[in-house]
Amino acid sequence: MTEKRDYYEVLGVGRTASADDIRRAYRKMARQHHPDVNRDDGAEDRFKEINEAYEVLADQDRRSAYDRFGHAANGMGGMGDPFGFGGTGSPFGDLFESFFGAATAGARQRSAPPPGHDLQVTVDITFEEAINGTETDVDLVRFETCEACHGTKMKDGQTPPRCTTCGGSGEVRRVQQTILGQFMTAAPCGTCHGAGVTISDPCPNCRGRGRVSRSRSISVTIPAGIDEGATLRLSGQGEASAHGGQTGSLYIKVRIASHELFTRSNKTIHSQVGVNVAQATLGDELELATIDGPVSFKLPAGTQSGQQFRLRGKGAPDLRGGDRGDQIVSVHVVTPRHLTHEQRELFQQLAEVMGSEVTQQPAHRTFFDKVKDALGV
Repeated sequence: MTEKRDYYEVLGVGRTASADDIRRAYRKMARQHHPDVNRDDGAEDRFKEINEAYEVLADQDRRSAYDRFGHAANGMGGMGDPFGFGGTGSPFGDLFESFFGAATAGARQRSAPPPGHDLQVTVDITFEEAINGTETDVDLVRFETCEACHGTKMKDGQTPPRCTTCGGSGEVRRVQQTILGQFMTAAPCGTCHGAGVTISDPCPNCRGRGRVSRSRSISVTIPAGIDEGATLRLSGQGEASAHGGQTGSLYIKVRIASHELFTRSNKTIHSQVGVNVAQATLGDELELATIDGPVSFKLPAGTQSGQQFRLRGKGAPDLRGGDRGDQIVSVHVVTPRHLTHEQRELFQQLAEVMGSEVTQQPAHRTFFDKVKDALGV
C-alpha cells in the first residue's frame, strides 16, 4: 500500500502557512492538474490528492488534528474540537450538567454545521468601466456540492443511517467514578467521528466527501461609480460546506487602471489643460476632454496659471443613487520655449508696452487684504 504524502508537501506550503496561503496554493495546483486541462497519466490521481489535502488543511479543526496526529486524525475535523468534550469545549460542561441537569449546561445542544469557506478574487477594470459600470467574468476553482449525492455523501443520494454507537448524537458519554463521586463526561463518537451518521455506502463521484472541485466562470456586474479597492460580495458563490452548512460568499475586490487624462477623488474627476499666453490673456473657446466625450468651454480672459474651473455633472456617479460628481479642470499657462521670428517681434513689442516692472506678491493674503484691494484702500 502506498504511503500517503504529507498534506503540506502536496500543496507545496510550509506548516506555518496561513489559510490564504493554503487557498492560493490549492487554486494554483488545482488548475494545473485538473483532468480537463492536464491529460498526463496520473493527473487525475494527483488532482484527487490535492483536493484531499486541501479539505483537511482548509478546515481549522481538521488541520489542528492533523498537525497533532498526522493522517491518523483524518476525518475527525469539522465537528468542533475532535479531541475535546463537545459543547462547552471543556469537561466542566459535563460536570455542571451531571450536578444540575442539561438546562444548566446549556451548551450541550449540537451547534449548526460550519459554513463553506469564503473566496476572494481581484478583477481589473478600466477607468471608463469604473465610471460607467460593466459586466465581467471571474474564473475560479471551488468546492461545490456533489451533484450525484446532493451532499449526503451516500451513493445515489441516500440518507446516511444514524450511527448505532451514539444513536445519532455524535458523542458518547461515560460515567467516571472518582473520590468526589460520579462524573459524566462526553467525547466525540469514535465510530462516526461526531457526525451522528455513518457513511456505509459512499458516493463514488465524491468518494464520500459530499463535495467536488469544479472550475467555474461567473458573470459579475460592476456598478457604475465603483471606486478603487471596493469589494463586492456575492452571497452563496463561495465554497460549499463539507458538513451541510451554508455555502460561503465570493468577495470581489476591484482594481482600476490609471487613465492618461483623468484622476479621481471619490465622485470628483480631475484633469488638466494647457493654454498659451494669448489664450490665457484674451480668453478663448476651448474643447475639453471629459469621460463623456469632448465639451465646449469658454475660457475667461485673464485666466491665471493654476486656476481651476468646475464642469458640473461630469464626474463619477454616486453608488447610492445621489447626484453625479463634478470634473475639476486645472489650467496651466504654457510659456513657449521656441519662438518664430514673427512671434519674438510681437513679444518684444508687448514687453515695451507693458514694461519690465516686477509686481511682488505677498506669500499669504488674508481675507481682509482682499477686501482692502477691492475698496482701493
